[in-house]
Amino acid sequence: MKRRTWIIISVVVLLAAGGVGARIWRNRNALPAVTVEAVRARDLEAIVSASGKIQPKRQVNVSATTMGRVTRLAVQEGQRVKAGQFLLEIDPRSLAGQLERGEASVAAARSSLQEATTAIEQARANLELAQQSLKRQQDLSKDGLTTREALERAQNDVTVREADLKTRQQEAQTREQQIRQEQAGLSTTRYSLSQVTIVSPMDGIVTRRNIEEGENVVVGTMNNAGTVLLTVADMSAIQAEIEVDETDIPNVTIGQQAIVTIDAVADRMFKGHVSEIGNSPIQTAATAATGARQATNFKVVVTVDEPVPDIRPGFTCTGEITTATRKNAVAVPIQSLTVREMLFDEHGSLVHEPPPPVQRGAFGTPVPTTPEAPPDPPPGQTRKETEGVFVVRDGRVVFAQVKVGIAGERYFEVLSGLKAGDQVVTGPFDSVRQLSDGSPVKVNPPR
Repeated sequence: MKRRTWIIISVVVLLAAGGVGARIWRNRNALPAVTVEAVRARDLEAIVSASGKIQPKRQVNVSATTMGRVTRLAVQEGQRVKAGQFLLEIDPRSLAGQLERGEASVAAARSSLQEATTAIEQARANLELAQQSLKRQQDLSKDGLTTREALERAQNDVTVREADLKTRQQEAQTREQQIRQEQAGLSTTRYSLSQVTIVSPMDGIVTRRNIEEGENVVVGTMNNAGTVLLTVADMSAIQAEIEVDETDIPNVTIGQQAIVTIDAVADRMFKGHVSEIGNSPIQTAATAATGARQATNFKVVVTVDEPVPDIRPGFTCTGEITTATRKNAVAVPIQSLTVREMLFDEHGSLVHEPPPPVQRGAFGTPVPTTPEAPPDPPPGQTRKETEGVFVVRDGRVVFAQVKVGIAGERYFEVLSGLKAGDQVVTGPFDSVRQLSDGSPVKVNPPR
């Protein structure tokens, strides 16, 4: 019985040892498995995407130029209006009283002017009588028929009458200036009275109403904004105001085509074009108050070229601006691009070094290791971080330095370093991270 037990134990141990040995034998030459994709020509589009809000291309904030209480209000928020349509009225009684007082003042000034004109005519008549009396005294004085005292009295009378005429003429000019002043005040009052009735400045929709009937209107000053009573917007022409990151702004230019999607309008895309690019970064209230460093964005306006049904200001939207296009460009998948520290000779040519040995675990499987610092380059050669891809050639990966152009949704344009048909490594990520120039690999079959 004991002998049989020992035989069974021995068989189990031998089977286990055989399994471990077979696993080690199978894994002693195990290679990292990678997926590849052939380089080929593709049509690429570089897209800058940003979010923002829908706004009307033209809108007017209706404010009041006179203070008072709203006595009539004829529109509701969301109502369509026509240019010149009555919107609201501010209590006109105070201005109507000012208008009556102004008209009375003008009438009084005209009456005073008439009195001054009459006084001028009387002063002119008195002057003519004095001049005639002086002439008679002068003629009599030549013949010695009058006294010197009578002649001087006649001369003084002419001087007094001339001064009186000038005074009456000056009074008339003053009355004329007074009339002009009263008329100017009357015109201002009439204009203010006309402003108590507010009409729509254009065809559009009342997108905001900040006033109720019976409330008082505040007029704005230089330092204090007045009451915005209504906002009328022309929603027939809309635009998307989006916030574009500072790194993308250099690629955006006026006139570029764009696609606008609106969250509230499902399954629809609308064509547009870039019509305005902000020159200064957007300042948020939090940034201005705290001084905290945040992402720097610039305002870009995309004018929507198609009609949008049932649109309202403030809808959230996304704009995708096409900044560049390429036809039949050699392209590689974005995930294939990687960075390695490579060796270059004195002419700037890439030097391919032998790959480092693969570290294996207890059962012969490759294990990830922390890469050691590369040795110092030979004289005349340098090391530098280089952007490129791994190309599979004869069962090994070869690092190829590439120069990329625009970036599409999934592919980079390759300007140099690759040709159509090259098999570039695209994954998996862990395998790509461990690859070295010249490492042997196993290519997974395409799915």
